[in-house]
Amino acid sequence: MAKTSKRERKAIAALEDAAAAAKFAKQVSKTLPGKHAEKLRAAADEAKGAADVSKKALRKHPKKVTRRADRAADAALVATESALEREQKKAARRAEKAAARQDAERRAAGKAARKKEGTTPSLKEDLSTTDPSPAAPATTGSEGPALDEMTDLAAPGELVEAVVEIEPADAPGPGPADAPGPGRGDSPDPEVADSPAPDRAGDSAFGPAADEAGQDEPSLALDTLTVAALRERAKSQGRAGYSRLTKAQLIDLLS
Repeated sequence: MAKTSKRERKAIAALEDAAAAAKFAKQVSKTLPGKHAEKLRAAADEAKGAADVSKKALRKHPKKVTRRADRAADAALVATESALEREQKKAARRAEKAAARQDAERRAAGKAARKKEGTTPSLKEDLSTTDPSPAAPATTGSEGPALDEMTDLAAPGELVEAVVEIEPADAPGPGPADAPGPGRGDSPDPEVADSPAPDRAGDSAFGPAADEAGQDEPSLALDTLTVAALRERAKSQGRAGYSRLTKAQLIDLLS
């Protein structure tokens, strides 16, 4: 049995990568619309053809086989990544539009409910609340004789009540400065004082959802790297067998 050389082993690994990239690209193409799916299927077919090499050609030209397989695998992976990124952007835009539509519908429903219940103030009510109240008419000299007649006919108790009713209604009231307000020496509200303080030592400032999002950030950063960059990172970390892994397998290895 002939011994496999180093170049042949490298060529075999490149062929396996090309076959895996072709399979992944074909799976993704099934979820895409017509034109983009055709482009991705063409890249998958090219990678599959580069991976289909006879043993004779592998032994005779291992370097050529390796170069062709690597080039086809990289092209298939790049096409797959761009297609997935495009679909993710479209999905995000659709989600934003749906959220905006739901928000508008919720506001319209709330406005209709308030209008039906009669809580929406009318224009007349707005004007009545904004216009100042008319001042009471001041006592003129023509009211003097009428007041004298009232004093002659009314009893002393009734006279006091009449004078109180004639007094102007716009007497100065307590201003904003006279209104009682919370001072520095006031005791705090017992309910507020007894309420337990939130536990900030255990959880983060944004809750468990933010902690989970923070844990997913390295995997998201790895998704943005190319296969070559992932292999360099695996090589720098001392990982073994990284040259035969696809991008998804490299991400699982590094994460």
